[in-house]
Amino acid sequence: MSQTADALHAVAVHRSEALLFFTLLQLAVIILAARAGGALALRCGQSPAVGEIITGILLGPSLFGWLAPDLFALVFRSASGEPMQILSQIGLLLLMFQIGLEFDFGHLRERKHQRTVLWVASAGLALPFMLGLGFGWYTAPLLAPPGVSPLAAGLFVATAFSITALPILGRIMIEFQLSRTALGVIAISAAAINDVVGWLLLALVSTLAVSHFEPLAFATKVALVLAFFAFAWLVLRPLVKRLVRHSRPSRGHFPPNLMGALLALIFLAGMTTYQLGIFAIFGGFLMGVILHDEHELREAWNTRVGHFVTVFFLPIFFTYTGLRTDVGSLDSAAAWGWCALVVALATVGKFGGSYLAARRCGLGHHEASLLGIMMNTRALMELIVINVGYDLGVISPQVFTMLVIMAIASTVVTTPCLRLWLPKIGHKLPPAVRE
Repeated sequence: MSQTADALHAVAVHRSEALLFFTLLQLAVIILAARAGGALALRCGQSPAVGEIITGILLGPSLFGWLAPDLFALVFRSASGEPMQILSQIGLLLLMFQIGLEFDFGHLRERKHQRTVLWVASAGLALPFMLGLGFGWYTAPLLAPPGVSPLAAGLFVATAFSITALPILGRIMIEFQLSRTALGVIAISAAAINDVVGWLLLALVSTLAVSHFEPLAFATKVALVLAFFAFAWLVLRPLVKRLVRHSRPSRGHFPPNLMGALLALIFLAGMTTYQLGIFAIFGGFLMGVILHDEHELREAWNTRVGHFVTVFFLPIFFTYTGLRTDVGSLDSAAAWGWCALVVALATVGKFGGSYLAARRCGLGHHEASLLGIMMNTRALMELIVINVGYDLGVISPQVFTMLVIMAIASTVVTTPCLRLWLPKIGHKLPPAVRE
């Protein structure tokens, strides 16, 4: 009996060591490739985030798995992918907290800005949603998995069209020093509203995909989300701000007890929003928002934690998505034609809706164009949405790949357009993003 137990223990230890070995191998490959991709993107005039996204896709079957299938299988298929998935979600949660910290929402006290945010958020959601619903419904017999209803397919594509990539948009805006400008706060606030509604839509669509929709249950979920947001602002915010000011963080000093308390709070908030049905990452963002005016905390976080989050955690998610993306699945001219239509419709819907709404609120052509292009940045959130759709079996591998390409294309154009249009509104480009 003892020998059997010892043998089973030895096997379990061996499996754990093997899992650790391959997880460390994957992490080493991902981190080095992401740094190389980010550096190459900078040389090409792009944001490092764009290079990291593309690198993550190329590490999947679309390139690495195609060029060296045996080596690809050794690195990424020799052990369970669960460690990578969990690490990627933790990274997103911390990044969303960091993004929430970075923005000065004091600009929204001006009535003009409040009106613009609501109009841009609404139009930037409604028009792409309608175009996505029409595309998904019409193409369901051709592109959706067998047995999936046109309504479910259409709603998932519509939700994917409607999302804005809040974390990536935030990173790009920080690089261009837009995070504390009125235009930047309007864009990030509209994107945040856009995405909260998008996550609620995703919860609704997911419910429709797996069961019959219950209006009362969905309305209850919305009410609980709003109640948690109110609790965070009215109750948690004063308590946490008192803790921060008592701890006195600074650029070179981040008290361990404060860091531990903040990490626990971020994780608890993520658990709460997950249970409410809008995914854990919004808990992290909300915790950042309630502390956005604690400037010393922001400096301490960016100095001590921020770079580790963006260098270590975020590339893991991009690679996790890349492992599920196979550009080779678009194996005909018709498939590439559908892909081009997806990119065009998504861009027209998001950019056009946001631009027209901004113009209606009195913004000039260049300011409205900047808002439109920033709202059209989809990468990270888009990838999250389509991964959910793929897991539920509502979208096919082909449509998954089309939407990944759309997410990349809509993000790649952001930096060049910002570089082109920002000087036209008098915004000086930082040295790091000049040509």
